[in-house]
Amino acid sequence: MNRRQVAVAELEGRIGHVFHDRELLERALTHASVGDGAQKIRHYERLEFLGDRVLNLLAAERLMALYPDAREGEMSRMMASLVNYHACARVARSIGLPDALRMAPSASKIGARDKDTVLGDACEALLGAIYIDDGLEASRAFFLAFWQDEFDRLGGPRVKDPKTQLQEWAQARGLPLPAYEVVKREGPDHAPSFTVSVTVGDYEPELAEGRSRQEAEKAAALVMLLKREGPQ
Repeated sequence: MNRRQVAVAELEGRIGHVFHDRELLERALTHASVGDGAQKIRHYERLEFLGDRVLNLLAAERLMALYPDAREGEMSRMMASLVNYHACARVARSIGLPDALRMAPSASKIGARDKDTVLGDACEALLGAIYIDDGLEASRAFFLAFWQDEFDRLGGPRVKDPKTQLQEWAQARGLPLPAYEVVKREGPDHAPSFTVSVTVGDYEPELAEGRSRQEAEKAAALVMLLKREGPQ
């Protein structure tokens, strides 16, 4: 594999999602400079349009759950901090997206590969592609895993570990403690992807992916909480 192919494989390992539709992934990682504007080159701008909407939904959903007493104005302020190209660019760098981008040499030469505007758009495109490839649950798992640092930047009280939250939720209802099970492990040893199932009593199990077993368990716990409690 060449350097970019390695970067793409490592990106999938980091985000815990291996694309079923390889062409979709390639489109999500293709900058408009490729092909020098040729119509036949499919780049990420349409996916970015979708990803922006998915990101707004997921951020609003999570804010509603974390801050049940916050007023609309405060929620809007926090939303603006979570959903902007600087925040998306930070996420993009954390998952190794810059090296995976397909870009014209001329654009790369002038530093486009490291611009927040470019990386922010590409990150939203990747989120949109995950949504198309595997639905809202996969998109939510990606969001919950990689926007936690952005939530920490809000300056609010530290949120309990989602596994602790789910355990307390179960205990408050007299339910058995949550049970976690690894149902799938994929990818190379240096960049594995785990799919974990969590079960609480007779509730339907919920699945989530992560770069480690612990990360996948946290994501699954959050999915279970959001499904059972919903935004408050």
